[in-house]
Amino acid sequence: MSEKNIKVEGMTCGHCVNAVTEELSKISGVTVVNIELNTDAPTPVNIVADIDIRDAEIAAAVEEAGYTIAVA
Repeated sequence: MSEKNIKVEGMTCGHCVNAVTEELSKISGVTVVNIELNTDAPTPVNIVADIDIRDAEIAAAVEEAGYTIAVA
């Protein structure tokens, strides 16, 4: 099992959460996507997969949803 934690910029509502969740769930092996919407700062996203997933796959899915990963 693999777990990744990222922060996503630009999410402001439930639609944003649904869009990012949908795109991340399309990645092969992803079993759970947990998002705690934070409208004042980048939103924490927890991704659980039954295989190791690449950061590039995650970034591409977030971008496909129309958002960007916050740089630490």
